[in-house]
Amino acid sequence: MEAVGGYAAGIYLRSPTTGLLLLALFTGLPLQLFRPWWRMQVNRPYPVAEAYRSGQAVLLPDAESAMSRFPQLMAGLPFTFASLYEPVTAGTERFGVLVVLREATPGIPVGTADRERLRRAAEQLAADLTALAADGGRVLWEGDPMGVPAPPPEAGAEGARRAADRLAQAVLSLDREGRIGYVNTAAEELLGVDGPHLRGRLLWEALPWLGHPAYEDHFRAGFMSGEPVHFPARRGRHPPGQWLSVDLYPAADGVTLTLGTSAKPAYAPASRTRQGPVADADAAVDGYADLDVSADEASALYRPVALAIALTEAVTARQVSAVVTEELLPAFGGRQLAIYLLDERHLYLAWETGFPQGFLNRFDGVSLDVRLPGVETLTTGRPMFFESMQHLAAAYPGIPLDADVGARAFLPLIASGRPVGSCILGFDSPRGFSPEERTVLTALAGLIAQALARARRYDSEVALARGLQSALLPHRLPVREHVDTVGRYLPGTQGMEVGGDWYDVVETGSGLLALVIGDVQGHGVAAAATMGQLRSAVRAFALSGSTPEQVVSGTNQLLIDLDPGQFASCCYMLLDPTSGSVMAARAGHPQPLLRHPDGRTEVLDLAGGVVLGIDPEASYPVTELRLTTGSILALYTDGLVEKPGLDIDVGVERLRRALEAARPSPLTETADRLISEAGNTADRPDDIALLLASRTGGDP
Repeated sequence: MEAVGGYAAGIYLRSPTTGLLLLALFTGLPLQLFRPWWRMQVNRPYPVAEAYRSGQAVLLPDAESAMSRFPQLMAGLPFTFASLYEPVTAGTERFGVLVVLREATPGIPVGTADRERLRRAAEQLAADLTALAADGGRVLWEGDPMGVPAPPPEAGAEGARRAADRLAQAVLSLDREGRIGYVNTAAEELLGVDGPHLRGRLLWEALPWLGHPAYEDHFRAGFMSGEPVHFPARRGRHPPGQWLSVDLYPAADGVTLTLGTSAKPAYAPASRTRQGPVADADAAVDGYADLDVSADEASALYRPVALAIALTEAVTARQVSAVVTEELLPAFGGRQLAIYLLDERHLYLAWETGFPQGFLNRFDGVSLDVRLPGVETLTTGRPMFFESMQHLAAAYPGIPLDADVGARAFLPLIASGRPVGSCILGFDSPRGFSPEERTVLTALAGLIAQALARARRYDSEVALARGLQSALLPHRLPVREHVDTVGRYLPGTQGMEVGGDWYDVVETGSGLLALVIGDVQGHGVAAAATMGQLRSAVRAFALSGSTPEQVVSGTNQLLIDLDPGQFASCCYMLLDPTSGSVMAARAGHPQPLLRHPDGRTEVLDLAGGVVLGIDPEASYPVTELRLTTGSILALYTDGLVEKPGLDIDVGVERLRRALEAARPSPLTETADRLISEAGNTADRPDDIALLLASRTGGDP
């Protein structure tokens, strides 16, 4: 931490729960202020999770860079700070992530020296953990994080102490973990507590009234942003109306806190790091004063924003449900979740987690006429909260229960006045639901309903688009003597998962075989529709006996006449199955590969013209070559060889080596092998088409 100029640092380690990282050690900031970030799912869009998943450092020098890449992080910590995340790995073993927080350097990236120091520290930690594991140690973390204390707070020089004691304003000094070091005489008199009873204690333990969640965001701002923060706070409820002004003056080695008497404010002014006033301070504190509000419950205050951001990234109903599981359950300490969707006046189970296997099946497809809490919460539009299973059983006699102990919340999912379904939250032990929690959960249910309604529309559109694309691609390829052909298609995983890639094999009237592959720019229904028009045009030209140059030129003119605002690449080959002679024309498409009978594989160098749909005067020269028996021709679209951040030539070379190493037969296995790596990638920005043709005989 000190080597890279940080003021706080921590280590996340794997936990016994698959996919969950836990904060193991932390120093430099009060632990209790960061309880919402003690647990981190590895698939969430946070820098800790990305560093763990990718095995690469994530370096955020300022708030702007953090906001552009990780808006959910900044939704909960909207302050000016820098953060560095270095994965702790040894070979293929991933232990966790090293985190350092420091002052922001706007516009200035993290320097090479600091990157190297961070990397060396992570490597040393990984080596130590590897040695521990080799000795039989269990390199997993369970439970809450441990605070690594800074040196004990000092009272300071005698002269400075006397000077501060002469001030009429109450002054306390805090270290970076929130422990009180110095208390002047005015503070002792204002608080009615002697300095020795305060020094060395955490601020929120010594002065519990400052520990209300209503003030936590101000303290986070002070400790993290390095800028002064000012806010009013009420010192308990008695005597009524006793408000104090709180000022925080942070520095690298600690924070100076001053207190002053103040009349009840009309509102709680925002700190300098946050814009605009917040809600009425009296109401905010009153709302907490009668409640036993834990830090876990307070963290739920951030969930509406974090969940809303996460839901904007969820596209399908399944993705929405997964986001709800990952964001909502941890916020409230829940263990069970079920989502039912409405269809034709019946509720159907769409998602469940945490319930005994098969328990919820009995409620799948229930009518809206049945008296069940999951039904009535939707028909009445009112959320229902049961603080124990006994309360639930008393309200609905005879209802099957999955547990004897616990609590349940039933939330209506209603979007813009339209019923969408219902959501069930389950808890392992009895618990109360504060008015604040009920309000937050009801608001979150509205967000979830909107996301599910949008996802269901999307699912319907995807089904339509997939049906369109399936109809446009060939259902089977012609079987010809002396030639085997195999085609493969994979949709992209972003957007609608449909696009404009296509392949085709056409038997011409002259006994020749046309091999075609193409790629329409873009994705979605428009690209698929254009693809269908181009495929039909190519087939028509091929069946009429046109030469390769005429086929490609004619298709180019057709696309320009259609004027869809799109362009396309294409490779057209006319193969004589008997002799193996090939005539090929190419329009801006990646070069095909040719695997010779001896296994040697090369990237062909076909002459070509510009992509289709750009230039009506474009010409497309023809290249002639010959396929010998046992050779394999591979035509593909750029989705198979392109990866973000890598040159396309790298992908082409990787595909060439894969084809060279593949068994020449059966051809279906070769196609599966070439496309399997891309198929196993969850994040494919582009769709993929592959067409293989193999000479099996015919030579004299």
